[in-house]
Amino acid sequence: MSNLFRIGVDAMGGDNAPAEIVKGAYMAVAKYPDVEVTLFGVETEINKHLPASHNRIKIVHCDDVIPMDVEDPAMAIRRQKDSSLVIASKAVKNGDVDALVSAGATGALIAAGTLLVKRLKSVERPALAPLLPTVVKGKNTILCDAGATSEAKAAFIYQNAKLADVYAKTVLGIENPTIGLLNIGTEDAKGGAEQIEAFALLKADQELNFIGNIESKSMIAGEVDIIATDGYSGNIALKAVEGTAKDIFSLLKSEIMATTKGKIGGLLLKSTFAGIKETINPKTVGGAILLGVSAPVIKSQGSSDAETFMYAIGHAKKAVQNDVVGKIDAALTK
Repeated sequence: MSNLFRIGVDAMGGDNAPAEIVKGAYMAVAKYPDVEVTLFGVETEINKHLPASHNRIKIVHCDDVIPMDVEDPAMAIRRQKDSSLVIASKAVKNGDVDALVSAGATGALIAAGTLLVKRLKSVERPALAPLLPTVVKGKNTILCDAGATSEAKAAFIYQNAKLADVYAKTVLGIENPTIGLLNIGTEDAKGGAEQIEAFALLKADQELNFIGNIESKSMIAGEVDIIATDGYSGNIALKAVEGTAKDIFSLLKSEIMATTKGKIGGLLLKSTFAGIKETINPKTVGGAILLGVSAPVIKSQGSSDAETFMYAIGHAKKAVQNDVVGKIDAALTK
């Protein structure tokens, strides 16, 4: 039992909680025989969706739930001490579990990671690092930061690149990850003062494989392994990419179904569309990791179904297994 990876799960977080979260936990223990899951939440609600008892699934009852539309995440973390997210975060901090996974409110999870799990002393600001699917089959790009810190300081952008570099090497197995700085143009002198200073910091660091600026239109082109940016710009860019992809698929479906000719063409191209959808499918990515805190914290999509959440648990397991936190601390301390 001591060789198990102990993953704490906020069973009440997400649009489909707790039903899909509980189902995803059962799928995870079936897929990963070395994983133990502890579900934190309202026990009576969790029990409604338990298919059967399992020796690698535990339940810790929590009286309260932080809502998805919480207005002040930090205040909620301080006040709602009996909530599933707070109790799960404290369990991570105390070493009762090795990592935390939640599909709950992003702001609340970031606040819990920073205030309860705690920031590493070597890190100025934690960063949220989702994996973006790209048009290159089998390749993802790390976006760091995607909204943990809204201040656009050059030092933060530079550290985001360092955090993502260690993560890419230790968890994704990329030997020498390429890094691009998100900017309004590819020329070296583009951007505001913070971007220009960040460019200089990145270029001067011989341990980083920095290739220069990258525009938002190339975010899912697969040109780089890491896109470094501030949390404000990163969050806007991320939502723009997600929204555009969703709307394009909706438009295609609407146009195809509008005419008989379109329906026939759609049937002929069904396998092609399925292949495209699978290439940019975010499900298997397993959510975004909050880098810079003292244990792996994974933010799964708010709309996560069971399969998506299963992969998020696998993501957490891999982060623990590869000691991403220890390696980040060592790299930044050096």
